[in-house]
This record gives sequence, structure tokens and C-alpha cells, in this order.
Amino acid sequence: MGNHLFDAIRAVATPDAVFIETADGRRWTYGDMIALSGRLAGALQALGVRAGDRVAVQVEKSPEALMLYLACLRAGAVYLPLNTAYTLAELDYFIGDAEPALVVVGPKSREGVAAIAGNHGGRVETLDASGSGSLIERAADEPVDFTDVERGPDDLAAILYTSGTTGRSKGAMLTHDNLLSNALTLRDHWRFTSADRLIHALPIFHTHGLFVASNVTLLSGASMYLLPKFDADEVLTLMETATVMMGVPTFYVRLVQHPGLTGEATAKMRLFVSGSAPLLAETHRAFSEKTGHALLERYGMTETNMNTSNPYEGDRIAGTVGFPLPGVLLRVSEPEGGRPVPDGETGMIEVKGPNVFRGYWRMPEKTAAEFRADGFFITGDLGKIDERGYVHIVGRGKDLVISGGYNIYPKEVETEIDAMPGVVESAVIGLPHPDFGEGVTAVVVRAKGATLDEKAVLDGLKDRLARYKQPKRVLFVEDLPRNTMGKVQKNVLRQTYEDLYKA
Repeated sequence: MGNHLFDAIRAVATPDAVFIETADGRRWTYGDMIALSGRLAGALQALGVRAGDRVAVQVEKSPEALMLYLACLRAGAVYLPLNTAYTLAELDYFIGDAEPALVVVGPKSREGVAAIAGNHGGRVETLDASGSGSLIERAADEPVDFTDVERGPDDLAAILYTSGTTGRSKGAMLTHDNLLSNALTLRDHWRFTSADRLIHALPIFHTHGLFVASNVTLLSGASMYLLPKFDADEVLTLMETATVMMGVPTFYVRLVQHPGLTGEATAKMRLFVSGSAPLLAETHRAFSEKTGHALLERYGMTETNMNTSNPYEGDRIAGTVGFPLPGVLLRVSEPEGGRPVPDGETGMIEVKGPNVFRGYWRMPEKTAAEFRADGFFITGDLGKIDERGYVHIVGRGKDLVISGGYNIYPKEVETEIDAMPGVVESAVIGLPHPDFGEGVTAVVVRAKGATLDEKAVLDGLKDRLARYKQPKRVLFVEDLPRNTMGKVQKNVLRQTYEDLYKA
């Protein structure tokens, strides 16, 4: 049977070809990748990780961290990446829910995480940004030759936690073929070859940076500049020798603002991809005017990887996410009944294809509720299809906020604010933001006589929530708008404050 995803990666890997270059000048060939991922896979087995076990990873971005993902594939484990901004309180939920056999963290987090992992039968190893740590030390004693554990197309490769409308985060179960089929489709659709060199400035705990950017590179035999974070000066310098960049809208806003962004500076680039959050039409136009390149916007989500893409050849229309990818079926339906609506009318986007996840980890009832009887997944995104067949995302039925490419579940933020002395209730919304796509914004009702102010609310959230979940602004009102059923009308709040970040 082989190892479905890694076999495909190995098949196109040329041992002497460069896979990764880093900002400090380190180089990793594909041969190095196979060797270290094999050693790490051996270390995982020596630590008791067996096929189907979860390995949770909260570490800084590094080549070694990417090799650990590949090692999990080879060992038959289920890779569980966690945002590096998560607090111990947040990690307690993820570790308790997934029950990983192993948790890999940075050295500074070891003590706190060990207490959590120990409560759920897991152990802890370390890996830091420089590529050292206890896990690497263990791997050094393992042989290079590792016999990959057999994994078929339907076996789990990863669990990524995603936000929803109610309850806590849900673990989306992604199979080997979910990841492989989507990466191969994107490779072909975006014309990737071994000659490409990707500027990789995205995080690797997220679908975009891990499964889109990394898997497409690997399955093309291409190379990448692996950057710890986005820096406009550095990215512009790398464009001299790179060919492709993938980023969130914030990256392109920063580049448009940079005086060095010109047609000459981007002359050797063939493709700029934007995703993970809505791209403002004005950013699309400004980038095109400065460089002559049209940004390629696409649409995906944690549960499905990529569903649509603007064309490689043809019109890349600002404000649209293009057409369904080959093999992906997409329809727009009435949110309640599921009946298809005519083109041009808004409804719920539903998708079906080999990219669509298996379901939510240990949530069979939630999984069943998110699929139609004919197998279409209800995305929760509202959209429409225009007369040319382009898909438009016009809103979200789930009130999810996407800021800087990260999903923020409003209820989680509201719960923390509502627990503060002097707060009657709160509503958290996303508002158009020039840098982040959407800015997390809290609208708060104070108790009578309370002196609570914006600074006090923000200070109270610092140690409770990851930074990207914390509001950029806190506004105070006498009452929240409600409909006749008593439900808070967040659409009214979004309309009232839609210009908040324009200045």
C-alpha cells in the first residue's frame, strides 16, 4: 500500500536539488529532507508514537519544524499544528480534546505544557527556532533509513482546529488524499515546476503555509526561501531570484506601501497568490498598477483546503475568488432548505470533492449536521456566482472574523470580556481593515456606574487570549441592537462602524 502522501513527495524529490534556503544562509537539499525526516520518524517511534496517534506541535517556524510534519506522515502519525500564540489555557483544551501521544513545544513552554500533557497521557519534547531541542537530540541517534509506515488515501494525516458558530474549536480531520489531491491540483493549476522558487513567509501551523505553500512546493520538486516572518525589505530583495510568492492580504498591503515595489523589482516573478482573508479591491488595483502583476486570489478553508482559484491565464477579477478548481463541485444554495439558487443570487456556498475533510474529531453529530444528504459540505460562507461563472464571497453566516489570515471565533472573545467586572454584555465583530482584512472589534455595554474603559478591557485580555484574537478597538454603547427574537444584530453593528479603520 505504501505511504500515500509521502510516496508522492518522494517520487519527485531529486536528492541534490535545493529544497529550503533560510535567511541565515542555511541550505537543505531534498536528500537532507529525506534523511532528517527519517531520523525524526524513528525518534517518534522510539518515543512510543504509533500509527494513528496524534502529535501536537507548537513551535516556531524552522526547517526542522517542517521536517517534523513530514516525519509524522512517514511514521503514520496524525499531525496537529497549533498556533504559537496560544496560551496555556487554550492549549489545555486542544490537548485534552485530541489526546496526543506527544506534544512538541519550544523549550520555554516545556514545564507548563508538560503538566497539561501529563494529565492526558502524553509526553513532551522540545524544538526551538534554531533547530535544536530534545527531539532533535533524540533523532541524532536514529538511522537515516526509515521504513515508512503504510498509510492509505483515507487514513488521517492531520487534524487542524477550526472555529465555528457555537461551542469550542473543532478538529477538522484531513486524510492523506485530502492533502495530496488538493496539492496536485494546485500544482497543475498554478503551473508549478521544479524551476520555481517560492517566497514562504507564512506560518506553518495554518492551512495556507503548511498544506498549500509547502505541499505544492514538495510535490513540484521546487525550492523555497523559508522566512520566519514577513519583512517587506527582505521579500523585495528575494524577488531577484524567486518566482512565486504566497501571502495574506496584509503582505500585499505592506508591499504596496513600500517605495521599492515596482515593475522592475518584480520582473522575475511569475505569480503572486493571495488568500486566507478577503483582499480589498483597492489593494488588487494598486498592486497591479505598481507592478503589472495581477494578484491571484483563491478561496479555501481549513476543512477543505482550496476550493476555487482565479485563473492562471485569463482575467483575475478583483473581489472574486475565481472558479471551482478541477475536481471540486461548488454550488450556492438556500441556507435552510439547501435548494440551489440561480446565478447572481446570494446563498450558502457548498462544496464536494476529494479535498473535503472526513469530519470533525470526535463530533459525529456536528459532522452530520454540516453535510447535505448528497455529500456536499456546508461551508458557512455566503456567496454568489456571477454571469461569467466567477465565485464571489459576500459574507459569512457564522460571524467568523478573519484577521491577518487567522480565524477568530467571536464567542470566545465575548466570553472573556463578559466575565470582566463592570461588563453587562459584549458583541465581537470583524470590520474592514486596510492591513488585516478584518479588525477584531468589541462593542461593550457597561454596567451602570462602571468606570471600565478601553485600556482596561484590552489589558484584561492580554494573558487570556492569543494576541491575534485580542480586539484592535473596544467601543462602548448603551445597548446592543436586537431583532424581535432578542438576537443581537451584528450586521447592524458592522454597518454602523464599517468605517472605523478607514483612517
